[in-house]
Amino acid sequence: MSPSKPVSKSAPKRTAKTAKTPKVDPRRWSRLVVDGPKQTPSRAMLRAVGFTDADFRRPQVGIASSWANLTPCNMHINELAAEAERGVNAAGGKAVLFNTITVSDGISMGSPGMRYSLVSREVIADSIEAVVGAEGFDGFVALGGCDKNMPGCAIAMARLDRPSVFVYGGTIRPGAKRRDIVSVFEAVGGHAAGKVSDEELAEVERTAIPGPGSCGGMYTANTMASAIEALGLSLPDSSAQEAVGQGKRDDCRRAGEAVVRLIEAGITPRRILTRKAFENAITVTIAVGGSTNAVLHLLAIARAARVKLTLDDFTRIGRRVPVLADLRPSGRYAMSELIAIGGIQPLMKMLLDRGLLHGECLTVTGRTVAENLAGVGAYPAGQDIVRGFDEPIKRDSHLVVLYGNVAPEGAVAKITGKEGLSFTGRARVFDGEERATAAILAGKVKAGDVVVIRHEGPRGGPGMREMLSPTGAIMGRGLGDKVALITDGRFSGGSHGFVVGHISPEAADGGPLALLRDGDRITIDAVRRRIDADVAATVMRARRRAWKAPKPYAREGLLAKYARMVRSASEGAVTD
Repeated sequence: MSPSKPVSKSAPKRTAKTAKTPKVDPRRWSRLVVDGPKQTPSRAMLRAVGFTDADFRRPQVGIASSWANLTPCNMHINELAAEAERGVNAAGGKAVLFNTITVSDGISMGSPGMRYSLVSREVIADSIEAVVGAEGFDGFVALGGCDKNMPGCAIAMARLDRPSVFVYGGTIRPGAKRRDIVSVFEAVGGHAAGKVSDEELAEVERTAIPGPGSCGGMYTANTMASAIEALGLSLPDSSAQEAVGQGKRDDCRRAGEAVVRLIEAGITPRRILTRKAFENAITVTIAVGGSTNAVLHLLAIARAARVKLTLDDFTRIGRRVPVLADLRPSGRYAMSELIAIGGIQPLMKMLLDRGLLHGECLTVTGRTVAENLAGVGAYPAGQDIVRGFDEPIKRDSHLVVLYGNVAPEGAVAKITGKEGLSFTGRARVFDGEERATAAILAGKVKAGDVVVIRHEGPRGGPGMREMLSPTGAIMGRGLGDKVALITDGRFSGGSHGFVVGHISPEAADGGPLALLRDGDRITIDAVRRRIDADVAATVMRARRRAWKAPKPYAREGLLAKYARMVRSASEGAVTD
């Protein structure tokens, strides 16, 4: 046993819920690797990497770092991992650092490389599971920066069910003129329309991304960080901190301390990841106006936690939860500006006081949501980033699950109300993102069109690419309120406009999207939650008889393996 330590304000306390926990072995897993004469070879190997006699008597804690120098989202995480290591060691554990991967959505966007983005979520989860399981860690801290790091880490936490804490790498500071990565994509569309000069485009490129951190609006990274904090898997405020600063370093150190306390208390992720916890995560995701990717990822995390969660749960909760935060991409403010007024903790307190959060849910502090929020104050007077319940951005959810003859198993739209609540137009059908983007940039997509991008689903892509390039081009050309875009792919958290993704079944599986043709009349109705093509059933049956499945994009390697294993987007695009 490690010596007892004073409990910090973020370390698990022995509340009424944890006091009944039976005595646990803090070295439940590591003792199988390092105890006894039989494991002498293991100890010999570990001595070579710095273990001492005392270390073998401490609980071992893995530090899963997603550091890489290939994206600003993760370029600083090695420094944060070192802080988490210090926290573990100071609390009486033995920290061991290891790496998992990251890929950059922002860099690969619009290219064939984007097919690997969602796939990386599974690779990250698998790799953390492999290392923690193989090395016999008693617990771990997982640090994520870019979009898929976060759900990948959370899936691994749920699968392994060993005491663990997630740490978000933090958001990037805004660039010049409050720019961010979405500013760059939209400038490309403006350039194609002749509204942005070559010089202006180059200036946006050079100034939009000033340093470390994840994309600066309520895009997927900040959305998932907020959702994971609401789930209870990260310490309070971890989701609302800039990547650069003492606050984030302190968060990492406290996370290291907290995981040792979780080991001692026997608190594992599946005690935290209840159905009510997922309802809290959905509620917060809606209130902050979060990314549609949260639907996909929360479904996947819930499956790993053995919690039943479906698309219809988002509809049920969305009927009573308003959008309160005026954040990009649909709103005006950046994440850094929300952080400056208090982050998401005051918003969570508002939701709790309104009866919209389950306050009894356990978290990695060892306390409940309500206990964590007890001392949280209100936002400062006069701020207009987070609205009150009497003047919300939208009175119900912006995440709208649609069904209809285009999406019998469901689709997910991001409708803030600024785009309107319905759209009817003629289909412009494209097999693949590249063809659609080229047509938009060339001015071939006109007002009144419904851009249909198919064969971009989990299996057909494969990898369900994000459509930020075509949506950015649409916004840049000034068509954001004049066209709609539907796809079996998905959207970056930075996408906005009248867009519908995750259409299931996907085109590669013979879903109705595969049968649409140019000129078909399509109606998207966010009030009735329908997406339908005005095509007779007899005509659709005839088209189905003539339809032939496309050849797979990949025949070998990771993408081919993923395509064989992946489930529908309506199930979270999981591979288990």
